[in-house]
Order: sequence, then C-alpha cells, then structure tokens
Amino acid sequence: MQKSLNALLKEVSVLLASFPPHLKLKVYLHVADQEKDPLFWNTWAQSTLKNALTLQKLNQNTAKNLILFLGDGMGIPTVTAARILKGQLSRQSGEETQLEMDNFPFVALSKTYNTNAQVADSAGTATAFLCGVKANEGTVGVSAAAVRSQCNTTQGNEVTSILRWAKEAGKSVGIVTTTRVNHATPSAAYAHCVDREWYSDGEMPAEAVQAGCKDIARQLFENIPNIDVIMGGGRKYMFPKNQSDVEYPGEKKHFGTRIDRRNLVEEWNNRMKNKNAHYVWNKKELLSLNPNSVDYLLGLFEPGDLPYDLERNNETDPSLTEMVEVAIKILKKNPSGFYLLVEGGRIDHGHHDGKAKQALHEAVEMDRAIGHAGLMTSIYDTMTVVTADHSHMFNFGGYTPRGNTIFGLAPMLSDVDQKPFTAILYGNGPGFKVVNGLRENISTLGYEENNYKAQSSVPLNMETHGGEDVAVFAKGPMAHLLHGVHEQNYIPHVMAYAACIGQNRDHCMSSSGASSLSAALPSLTALLKLIHLLC
Repeated sequence: MQKSLNALLKEVSVLLASFPPHLKLKVYLHVADQEKDPLFWNTWAQSTLKNALTLQKLNQNTAKNLILFLGDGMGIPTVTAARILKGQLSRQSGEETQLEMDNFPFVALSKTYNTNAQVADSAGTATAFLCGVKANEGTVGVSAAAVRSQCNTTQGNEVTSILRWAKEAGKSVGIVTTTRVNHATPSAAYAHCVDREWYSDGEMPAEAVQAGCKDIARQLFENIPNIDVIMGGGRKYMFPKNQSDVEYPGEKKHFGTRIDRRNLVEEWNNRMKNKNAHYVWNKKELLSLNPNSVDYLLGLFEPGDLPYDLERNNETDPSLTEMVEVAIKILKKNPSGFYLLVEGGRIDHGHHDGKAKQALHEAVEMDRAIGHAGLMTSIYDTMTVVTADHSHMFNFGGYTPRGNTIFGLAPMLSDVDQKPFTAILYGNGPGFKVVNGLRENISTLGYEENNYKAQSSVPLNMETHGGEDVAVFAKGPMAHLLHGVHEQNYIPHVMAYAACIGQNRDHCMSSSGASSLSAALPSLTALLKLIHLLC
C-alpha cells in the first residue's frame, strides 16, 4: 500500500500533462468515477492517518537553520485559491492539489491585530512576527509606546528582531523579498522607525531628520553590521536625489531619492572590500556568481518593488525561487547555521489592486520557492515556518462546480439583477463599477486577463486588509510548538527556542551543561584519585 496516494497522484498529473486534450478528458472522467467509490476516500484517509501517526515522535532537535516564509496578505482564502490555481496550471482540477505548505505537519492560527488596530497593517504585524512584541500600525521595530510619525517617541522604545538574535549567536542571516528591501515586512528585521513610509530621508519630514531620526534604507546598512544576504527591490532609496537609475536612466520616477546625497551602495561596497562581497542589480549578474566564493551579497533588482511574476522579465529580474536558491547556498556555508526571511510581498499588492490573478500567481511562485528551499535543507536541522501577516477582503464562492477555472464565472446569474458574476469577489476595492445605475455586466469583459479587477461590494481606490486569523504552517525541530490559536508575536519566540538563540537559551544551556558535566566526570574522578595519592 505504501507508495502513498499523494505520490501516485503527482505521477499521474505529470503523465497527464503530456496527453492530448481528448484523452485528458477521459482520464478526468475516470478519476471522477474513482471518487464515487468509498474505497478511494477511505484509502486516502487511511494513508493520511498512517502519516499522522508517525508525527507522534516529535522532532526536538536543535534547529541549526531557521527559515520564515511570509506571504504578505496571504489569508486562508488566498491559500485555498492558490492551491486550486497550482493544480490547474498542471492541467488538474485543482481542488485536490497540495501546496508545499500543505505538507507541513503542524498548522496553527495567528491572531493578527495590532495594538491599536483591529484590522492590522504590515508594519505592526512584522514587528510582531519578527521582534516578538505587538506594536502600533505603521511602525516597525518599536514597541506600542512609540507613536506613528512622532520621531521623539522612537528612542527608548526600540525592540530587536530574531534576525539580530541569530546574527549575535554567530549565524549567517538573510533577507529576500519581492518588494523593496526597506518595505514594511523586511524593515522590521533591522530597523526601528515610527513610520513605515520613511524609506529614505527624501520621504521624511524635515523636522524628523533634524531631530535625529534615521530613514529605513540607512538603517539597513547601519543597525546590524554585515547582514550576509539582502535581495529585493528599492534601489532608488540608496542613491542621491536625482541620480539616474542604472536600468532606467531616462525615467525620472526611478531617480535616486536621498537628500543627504549619500550613495549607500557605494558605501557598502567600500566597507565590504576584501570580504568576498558582491553587489548585483540584475538576474544575469546574480546567476553568474559562484555562491561558494560569495560571503556577502547585496542584490537590488528594481528601483521600487520587483514586477509581478506574471510580468517579470525573465532575462533581467530573478524569480523569488531563484533568489532563495542563491541565498541558501551562501548562508548554509556557515557551520553555525542561518536565519533567512523570505517575503512573497506582492501577493498583498495584487489584492490591493483588486487583481486576483496577479496575487494568486505570486502565491504560487512563493509556494515554488518553499518547495525548493525544502530540497536544499533538512527537516532534521532546519525549522521552516510559512505564514501571513494579515488577510484581505478576498474570497471566492458561488457554488462553482469541481474544476471550474478559479478565475471563471459562477454557474448562475444573480437572482436580483440577472447578471453573471465571477467566483472571485472582493468585499471592497477598485473593482466596483456601476453602469446606468446598475452593476456592470462582466460577460463582455476579459475577466480572466492578468490585470482584471474583480468586482467589489464597496468602492475604494485600494482594497483593504482583512481582519481574520491567518494560518501558520511549520516543519522541522520544535515545529509542534506551533499549534492551536496563538498571538502573532509568539512566532519568533518559538523559532528562537528551537534554535537556542535570543532569550530562549536556558533549556539549551542546561542540557548541554548536563552533558558536558557527564562527559567530564571520569576525568574529574581520576583527578581526585591522583590528589588523594599525592597527599
């Protein structure tokens, strides 16, 4: 019985992809026939049960490596829809597909509220899952005593992140994101800032600069010396104001923004001389590196955020998976291990724009990166956690039949206005449109196009976050500690405990101390005997 059913289904899907359409239909019908037999479901459930029983022996190893995958805005409806999309991209029905995170043995729920917000933003939540304390919306790396945009509330309210704890413990550390490297999520790993939008001093009020507050880009290079790997976008915030961009020299919107005229990339290059450090700004340069000869890497691939994966230039911009692969190859050389933060940041942007197709393809790409990281590491010494900072006002429904394209229409007309509607809808956002006093008829629109804005109930220029709990998936050492429903700030405490870093070292010290004492006892006994003889 033990080739698992999941493995068989994967083999079938690969084989099926090569079939002509008329044969695929016959296979789908055959699978549907199988599902009518209770034996199919009972066998699958029993196989799952056997796997679950193996988890009773908990992995209590010390985690050498820690990886946090953060899907920005990846609420549970997004996870489900991404699963279906992943399957449909492989010519499957979709619902039965498994995401990489679905295979993680431990799952919890995370409460995402900020200290001053029922529905959270990405800055306060990042402070929670990176620094271990809840905070106010719009602030990063500071406690709830700090007030957004009030510079004088920064000092004394700084909180440190698990990335810093790992670095101080001798591990290599890295940040990989599809947004700007100084965006809300990554910035909480290194910055202490009362306003998430202070990307460079060019975005700060003059009085805040004069009062001594630092912009986030500057803090990236000054707060935690020598972060080993930094990859993402945000190039323009590192260069003097009005300096043209290397990739888009004629486009003013991509010019440098720094009023202090500092060139942070040049400063980094000068400081990292003779340290096997490399700065790259495109995919070709990145993939030409030999990770074995790179100890420090700064990759800034766009002036702002990286493009959506559906719009990415495969020649110039690396995928999230490609960045993760290079990062792990560099970081894993450290015998003490590493901490890596990976953000699929543009899931959030797709939802804000009402562009569900962009958001879901971003989620599928992050899932691909999770799978690749799994192949490069071991569950015996690497704790991997996948979660979201918050959800969105995104959902899908409408009694769609099995295998319905996730971007398609519901199988009915509205019984109120007699018009069709897509399965995917938003509670609010830019997709709201009224024509002649009535809801727009979408039957003539390209609702499966990449940038189609799904209909919403309430008109807003930007769709908002959702306030419900988000999922936490975990595997590796101490992953069983992520279970049930937790406050979001619990996450870095568990990861630190697993790796014996930060404030969570007592259990490691006592066990290692006991073992050291045990090992020393024979020598100690011999020494006492010698002293007795000499006396």
